[in-house]
Amino acid sequence: MTIRVVIADDQMMVREGFSVLLNAMPDIEVVGEAVNGREAVTRVRELAPDIVLMDIRMPELNGIEATREIVAADAAAKVLVLTTFDLDEYVYQALRAGASGFLLKDASARQLAEAVRVVASGEALLAPSVTRRLIHEFSRLSDTPRLMPAAHAAYGELTERETEVLVLIAQGLSNSEIATRLIVAESTVKTHVSRILVKLGLRDRTQAAVFAYEARLVTPG
Repeated sequence: MTIRVVIADDQMMVREGFSVLLNAMPDIEVVGEAVNGREAVTRVRELAPDIVLMDIRMPELNGIEATREIVAADAAAKVLVLTTFDLDEYVYQALRAGASGFLLKDASARQLAEAVRVVASGEALLAPSVTRRLIHEFSRLSDTPRLMPAAHAAYGELTERETEVLVLIAQGLSNSEIATRLIVAESTVKTHVSRILVKLGLRDRTQAAVFAYEARLVTPG
């Protein structure tokens, strides 16, 4: 099944470069482009892509606000944020807005294509350096505001095993890695992940990771 992608970036060379790289992949097709956040929201509504490659700094409507609007509209598209700025504030804001992944623009063509595949498959994607910064940020803020009150209210509904899986998701493990760690079938892990998302009313694994940090289920080290 072909993964349909929209690229949102105000720099033409970036859009064209990403388009060439991704269209060279047999399972990925770039179906549209946008020069700003407002246009990105429109393209998602018109084209119903699977993935949006979203630059953070754009005119009219930045990538964070555009992501927030796409998620609020309950669009099926998942947002993969691309930026040259490896800064805590952007990571934190992107995940707050509902981004399903975060990748720096200096990633290789192979890393970019794999990132699209990972996010399209429902996995969370954060660059390792960004993940470390994220954990540090949540641990530093002792009074982190509850971003997902409904999830907190439903937290008690999780079983002990589901809580264990949630912690491993937040630590960045894939389904196969979780299965190996818990010595269970990967299909069993997928079932646990689905139940966690349903019970907590979360959109995807990235939101589950944010919730785990927020609920202090994950700490540095």
